[in-house]
Amino acid sequence: MNRVLLAGGGTGGHLMPALALAETLQATGDVEVVLVGAERGVERELLPARAFRYYLLPTHPIYRSAWWRNARWLTAFPKLVGAANAILREEQPAVVVSTGGYAAGPIVWLAARRGIPTVLQEQNAFPGITTRWLARKADQIHLGFPEARRMLKTRGSAQIFESGNPIVPPPTPRPNKRLARRALGIEEDGPVVFVTGGSQGAGSINRAIAEAIDLDGLRGVTLLWGVGKDHWESFRSYHRPPECLVRGFWDPISDAYAAADLMVGRAGAMTTAELCAWGLPALCVPLPHAAADHQTTNAKALVEAGAAVLLPESLVSGARLAAEVRQLIGDRGALQEMAGAALARSRPDASEVITGHILSLIR
Repeated sequence: MNRVLLAGGGTGGHLMPALALAETLQATGDVEVVLVGAERGVERELLPARAFRYYLLPTHPIYRSAWWRNARWLTAFPKLVGAANAILREEQPAVVVSTGGYAAGPIVWLAARRGIPTVLQEQNAFPGITTRWLARKADQIHLGFPEARRMLKTRGSAQIFESGNPIVPPPTPRPNKRLARRALGIEEDGPVVFVTGGSQGAGSINRAIAEAIDLDGLRGVTLLWGVGKDHWESFRSYHRPPECLVRGFWDPISDAYAAADLMVGRAGAMTTAELCAWGLPALCVPLPHAAADHQTTNAKALVEAGAAVLLPESLVSGARLAAEVRQLIGDRGALQEMAGAALARSRPDASEVITGHILSLIR
């Protein structure tokens, strides 16, 4: 049986698409999937619970401002290369796939030098440093945002696909919104807003929502509020069903997507892919300190498509957030147009599409 190495991790934004592809590839029955991540990444906690063999490489972050902290790479890099070479010798993969992150770079680079076909899956509108570095060597590149293409320098024979980001797609048929709300025990006919900063939460968004509630700026709006596991204690007092449901993290998140009219939150690649798949309009507050400010680039792509509104974190306050939410939910026609624009960008079958192209390199 042919073997596919899937390298990516460090953060959930790199690991989750790798896991989505791994599940789809493994389901074909044609290949065995082996995952490669970083010892310091979230995969150290998540991969042991998954049904895949895996390796964790000894990587370190690359510091952009505190550049002197990168001195450890003088000794770490040879060890990293040695470990990556050992994996390639042991596994003899037919294809190596990168979903980004520090663990992906060395092993994909070494695979290309050995003549092993390589595939890059880039989630963001502004490509990460790993994708930009490896683009000249890749046989296939799959883009989550078509806007990323103009920032990549590739070799002439490379295939570039605008495949979308691999996510768990919405169920078919789509859940009925009123039934989804009834299941949550909330108002079935009024406006519902899903607020999330991801599993870790977003302090600035949480504080602004709390202030907006205190100012009575969101009266009549039902909130589904994911504050993040680390912020639960600080905001649990706002859990006041049925007007405001506060959770550390919405799992399954599909419950909130199915019930909401609008999402307020960050603009990570996987979040934006899910919003488009569900046709959910968004008020995006990008994380300003994300690498290369890629969340702002993601949000601008959705804004230009007509699917979202961008609110910089520097302008976030309770009053401003409440005003933006009220303006959006007050125009049902505009919300419907935004929902249609989001759906037009959706690629709910991205995992299957990318898997088919990966398998073509083997066949």
